[in-house]
Amino acid sequence: MFNISERGQEFYQRTKDFIETEIEPIEAELIQQSHQANNHGDWTQWQWPEQYYTLRQKAKEAGLWNMFLPDDTLGAGLSVTDYAPIAELTGRSLIAPNIFNCNAPDSGNMELLWRFGNAEQKERFLQPLLDGKTRSVFCMTEPSVASSDATNMEATAIVEGDEIVLNGRKWWSSGLGDPDVDFIIFMAHTPNENLGRHQQHSMVLVPIDTPGIKIERMLQVFGDYDAPHGHGEVVFDNVRVPVGNIIGGPGMGFMIAQGRLGPGRIHHCMRCIGAAEKALELAIHRGMSRRAFGKSLLMLGGNLERIAEARIKIDQARLLTLNAAHKMDSQGVMEALTEISAIKVVAPNVLQEVVDMAMQIHGGMGVSQDTVLPAFYAQARSLRLADGPDEVHKGMIAKLELKRNGYTRPKSKK
Repeated sequence: MFNISERGQEFYQRTKDFIETEIEPIEAELIQQSHQANNHGDWTQWQWPEQYYTLRQKAKEAGLWNMFLPDDTLGAGLSVTDYAPIAELTGRSLIAPNIFNCNAPDSGNMELLWRFGNAEQKERFLQPLLDGKTRSVFCMTEPSVASSDATNMEATAIVEGDEIVLNGRKWWSSGLGDPDVDFIIFMAHTPNENLGRHQQHSMVLVPIDTPGIKIERMLQVFGDYDAPHGHGEVVFDNVRVPVGNIIGGPGMGFMIAQGRLGPGRIHHCMRCIGAAEKALELAIHRGMSRRAFGKSLLMLGGNLERIAEARIKIDQARLLTLNAAHKMDSQGVMEALTEISAIKVVAPNVLQEVVDMAMQIHGGMGVSQDTVLPAFYAQARSLRLADGPDEVHKGMIAKLELKRNGYTRPKSKK
């Protein structure tokens, strides 16, 4: 059912070889250099190490570039199912997605512009992203409202003549601290009493140096700035850009978001599975190399059962995610909503559980900077909130299940 094409298999093997020969030997050193240079709140001074750019150039020259994009000219021309195992490979590394120009939020923003951008928008904003010359940000979440319901947005995008005026405060805007950021995609309310609540939001392309944009701070995730990527809080104060910077047109934000989030959630979930596989391997090697009470750690206290449970959960999550990818390829995003919501719940939770087990096997080392486990844990816990919290996705699954059985949920009086 989940047959990977020959082209997909070829890209998988070449990606695996590149990670093993080019990334893994220097990754720990590169991450340490970056952390030492950037672990502070002054994001204006954040920089990527030179090795980072060298690796990106090597990946680009090897043709391992934009592999998520199903366009054989601009990307690798792979289906979502073909790319899914490649995303899993990159998830084993903290930097591989960036090295292959397949990292969030850029991958989602590139796919959005590829699908819905006009020729002018593609030339100005998409092409530099595809070339790896710039980075981008997606501004959606707001601190003053429950952003799990995106219709709560208070930020506004109001058309005034040939301009659109943006006002509002956003936070958890991932990538905002990156020194290569060039533009923001700003999603906000465009009021229209003649339209339904899901036709009143717009996505707007905003150059990062536009007057009225003020980055107030970078937010720490479990005490870490995730620099030089970063997750920022930013204010838009009467920011004006040409009305031609609206993607698709006023009121099309929610429709466009469906196209952006579907494939992106597959990518996130497969990267979670890759990280879980790495965490399981680390747990096994640690547990077999350390001894206590005359035995290897894995032979003590039910640890073998924990390893078995991890294997079962990882394989279940992988199969569920591949099923969602296959359905998306064969029937489209809207027909795969149950499967997409299911994996968004399952994959981060599996990663969190496996990492927690691996931390316990490692002892004190497991919560230190000497392993990737704390970073994987932060990734898992954050993803249970990002792109919709677990509860929202479970609600979607239940709603669709009721509909499948002939029931409809009472409409909100809102």
